[in-house]
Amino acid sequence: MNYHWNWHIFWDIAPDGSGTYLDTLWSGLAWTLATSLTAWLMALALGFAIGTVRTLPNPWAVRLANGYVELFRNIPLLVQMFLWYFVMPEVLPQALGDAIKALPNAPFVTAVLCLGFFTSSRVAVQVSAGIAALPRGQRMAGTALGLTLPQTYRYVLLPMAGRVILPPLTSEFLNIVKNSSVALTIGLMELTARARGIQEFSFQVFEAFSAATLIYVVVNIGVVFLMHRIEKRVAIPGFIVAGGASGGH
Repeated sequence: MNYHWNWHIFWDIAPDGSGTYLDTLWSGLAWTLATSLTAWLMALALGFAIGTVRTLPNPWAVRLANGYVELFRNIPLLVQMFLWYFVMPEVLPQALGDAIKALPNAPFVTAVLCLGFFTSSRVAVQVSAGIAALPRGQRMAGTALGLTLPQTYRYVLLPMAGRVILPPLTSEFLNIVKNSSVALTIGLMELTARARGIQEFSFQVFEAFSAATLIYVVVNIGVVFLMHRIEKRVAIPGFIVAGGASGGH
């Protein structure tokens, strides 16, 4: 292969005058982290709410929650991204749709909403599975103490289930960081989009995407390390073993 390697390209000035190519990558990383973290907070809030509803004794609430999960989990993420960005403003009232399209950061808002709803459906499944994995005595103990159903969930079931599902939640957090790259299709200049821009300007395709790959790996290793520390810190001896639930009480 007759390819001219040039690892010094990152210190060259980018044609858009925004700084060096390395600055371009850092800018993309900032957008990636901002999108991922904001969408993750949204996904956690919705996921815990929907996942809890899926375990309630009310069958109609369970059906609605299951419908939510199936809707957002079974449509490909790329299709959802296009629907949120191109279709949603057109089906809303014209004034609202025009206001959304006029937002200076419309791709960012769209990416956060899309990733948040998509990932929340996956988190909801983890939460409901974590609650279902708890011994039945946990719920009964809350009732025996005189707690209401919401109090039983708040003080007994959700804290324990949260510990059980920390490992799969780590995987979902890693996924949302990686899935943020899909937002380049709607114009969000995150890390992958910046790497592609470097490749188009400099024709150094291997250097550009090698750097982006390395950054993704470092970020995800950092996420794994942080979540592992949190998992060890909140673990209950005799209940959490090897990232899963034992038969504790």
